[in-house]
Amino acid sequence: MGARSVEGETDRHRHRETERRTGQRILAPAPHHAPAPAPAPTPGHSCTPGTPLDVLKQEFLASTATTPKPSRHPSPHGEATMGGCMSTPDTSAKERSDEIDRQIEEDGKRFKRDCKILLLGSGESGKTTIVKQMKIIHKEGFTKEELALYISIVHRNVFDSAVQVVSYMKKIGLECIEGGNRVLADKILNHKLPQPETDDQPILSGEIAQAISQLWKDPIIPKVMDEHSSDFYLMDSAPYFFGEVLRIGTAGYLPNETDVLRARAKTVGIKETRFNMGQLSIHMFDVGGQRSERKKWIHCFESVTSIIFCTALSEYDQVLLEEKNQNRMNESLLLFESVINSRWFLRTSIILFMNKTDVFKVKLNKVPLERYFPEYTGGNDINKAAKYILWKFMQANRARLSVYPHLTQATDTSNIRLVFAAVKETILQNALKDSGIL
Repeated sequence: MGARSVEGETDRHRHRETERRTGQRILAPAPHHAPAPAPAPTPGHSCTPGTPLDVLKQEFLASTATTPKPSRHPSPHGEATMGGCMSTPDTSAKERSDEIDRQIEEDGKRFKRDCKILLLGSGESGKTTIVKQMKIIHKEGFTKEELALYISIVHRNVFDSAVQVVSYMKKIGLECIEGGNRVLADKILNHKLPQPETDDQPILSGEIAQAISQLWKDPIIPKVMDEHSSDFYLMDSAPYFFGEVLRIGTAGYLPNETDVLRARAKTVGIKETRFNMGQLSIHMFDVGGQRSERKKWIHCFESVTSIIFCTALSEYDQVLLEEKNQNRMNESLLLFESVINSRWFLRTSIILFMNKTDVFKVKLNKVPLERYFPEYTGGNDINKAAKYILWKFMQANRARLSVYPHLTQATDTSNIRLVFAAVKETILQNALKDSGIL
């Protein structure tokens, strides 16, 4: 990216303000070659979120402390002064001040670096949830009007999830334990949601919401979801929405931020989001993860600063919606391999988000990872399982690019805020590297 350190640039601006007040110039920091960054993670290394760069930054900043330059203006005693305040004619001082103002403005424009980040990954890996978090963390969150646009999406998520559970039960011949719930199950299956004219129109009636809530309390439903989660598709947020269905089904319902983060709608095409992280102006592109959407990525590849590749750890036992015989984790590995070894990304930092750690932790106790990856021998230990999956991804890195892995829970704002602080450091580090400072 060829940018200089944000802190260094701030010092330069401070020096120019001092020049304006004192009428003398201050030397810019001398270039410094800091120690090389730590090597990329290897299969055996821990995949704990983030690698702190505080020590590196402190050493770099300490080594570039400014040294004052002797004044060009003669002192009354005929000697050069160091840092002394000199009186100069008003016209000369104004010209110098104006020159500094212009230079500060030019430097500000030049240093306001545009960083292009691509969010890549297979479908339902959490890419769009990351974009929503950026809006919450780095912008002003969602307005009431924007929240209202998720009403029909949330309603459909709740209803479709209920239909999927009941349909699977019918398929394998299971009935609700409570007799009255069998009637409610049939009622849900036979119900058709209306098509809203706009996204802010409610489509889930209070009556159907009551039926779903009652059905959710039947002991057979959690049992089906626990023991048969690998056998049929159900969105990860279904348990959350089932638990909130009475609130969601009330008249005048307005989604909250948690509802929005958990809502699921297929991304079609390419969605761009812009926000600032300090002096970095971020252009983040969310692209559709389904196979039919991937051909649209290609024109986004030029001048990419970083790629955030999302994979859902919890998908090790699931299959694609588009191809029922293809394991989702294997599909994600194939996609990662094609991205990281592409000629487009030879100078691009690859940030790997190993997402849905919350779902992954729960699932490991019910669905053994070794059932789908026989070479794994770590049992239900989440750290061993995550390291194994990281190793699988690193095996695909034939280009030997630097990969920065993070364990993430995209629906947790505090987790994503912490992770993106580390992502900012990664971008800064690579900027220093590209500029020759590192």
